[in-house]
Amino acid sequence: MTSSPQPAWPITSVLTTLSEEAPPTVPQPTQVTTLLVEIPPGGRGLPPHRHSGPVFGYMLEGEMKFELEGEPERVLRAGEAFWEPGGDLIHYQDANNLQDATTRFVVVMLSVPGAQMVTFVDADELERRRDRRAPRPA
Repeated sequence: MTSSPQPAWPITSVLTTLSEEAPPTVPQPTQVTTLLVEIPPGGRGLPPHRHSGPVFGYMLEGEMKFELEGEPERVLRAGEAFWEPGGDLIHYQDANNLQDATTRFVVVMLSVPGAQMVTFVDADELERRRDRRAPRPA
């Protein structure tokens, strides 16, 4: 059995796991892009879209309405992590849930180098896949 070497100084950092996922696929080769996303008060975010690879995110400020195909809409708040597997799955919304504050979050996106990371979904496809969307809140 091997052990790790002793650290050079006392460890004072606190490591907290925010998310731990096993993506179904990771593009090869992989390009990693990190973005800061800022949505103004009441902003609708991006129209329905999909990502070519997995996306991992962390909420810095505010609240985001978050909805992936097959999952109910939920509200993510500052300090929460989120992810989506990418691929064929539609990301319906990432709107700011607040009317009086900006929402900010960081995303780390994995894709094939040169591939489009965000592809918008047209109205015809949304209609064809309507049965895959979770029921809307009343």
